[in-house]
Amino acid sequence: ATPSTVVSNDDLSTVMDTNDEWISTRTGIRTRHVLNKGETLTKLAADAGRAAMEMAGAQPEDIDIVLFASSSPDDLFGGACQVQAALGCKNAVAFDITAACSGFVIAMITAAQYIRGGAAKKILIIGADALSRFVDWRDRGSCILFGDGSGAVLMEATDGPCAMLGFRMHSDGNGQKSLNCNFDARDNFKPMDEGTASSLGAYRNVHMIGQDVYKFAVKSVPTVIDEALEVSGLQKSDVDWLVMHQANQRIMDACAARLELPKERVVTNLSKYGNTSAASIPLALDGAVRSGSIKAGDVLATAGFGAGLTWTSAIVRWG
Repeated sequence: ATPSTVVSNDDLSTVMDTNDEWISTRTGIRTRHVLNKGETLTKLAADAGRAAMEMAGAQPEDIDIVLFASSSPDDLFGGACQVQAALGCKNAVAFDITAACSGFVIAMITAAQYIRGGAAKKILIIGADALSRFVDWRDRGSCILFGDGSGAVLMEATDGPCAMLGFRMHSDGNGQKSLNCNFDARDNFKPMDEGTASSLGAYRNVHMIGQDVYKFAVKSVPTVIDEALEVSGLQKSDVDWLVMHQANQRIMDACAARLELPKERVVTNLSKYGNTSAASIPLALDGAVRSGSIKAGDVLATAGFGAGLTWTSAIVRWG
């Protein structure tokens, strides 16, 4: 699910020194969707969750757990319970997973462990973010990249082999300096400072050192996919589709080349939606499944990477 408001590269050229060619050749992005006044990420996430349940033939009361992967919920305390209520999943426990652009893959891995352990039979996983709220819309180094969106999948227990074939996860907090959205403390001690005692809590805009993130992604993503394939007992040649975080076309092309995967086997919707953080993988996955590209039995190499820094991969057999 995506907001109806679309911001094109041409739209951005009216408020900053840029143009469609400059943006598209460097990122692969031409448009992005953003939340408008009065719209909420909760509703967007609920729309995606509802669509996933309908596709799977599941009812809200069937869901045991709702996992909400997001770094930008409507409520600082988390958005999972609001989404659960909006969907009517009254029998489910709901909680957030905050791992930025790796969040959806980590949520899938988390869900698989609950199912394998017998604690749940049906788990709804939703990835959603609205980073348009936290970018400087005059900074062409960051705002051109991000859009808002949500996507979801339903994972359930079956009598057959587990579809989660293997995974690997990594974190390195030393890289946080290259990609962050920090609390805006402004060196004040809020409880006792006269000028800030009643001020609103706030976060700064997204800060990103693009070259650092690019180098990190191009090195770490192929490596973590190789690690997950080794755990799965599979080879690169066994992968039918690469479904990775939609951050930048150059990053995706470089990773596909290192994995020796042809471009036509890489699922992408980047040009239309931009970088939607935790929503990017489920949005791309939803489009490929509904179009008939991804079919039951296909082996997917999924990979998320981003703020934290975090990077992770899960090898999944679809269906």
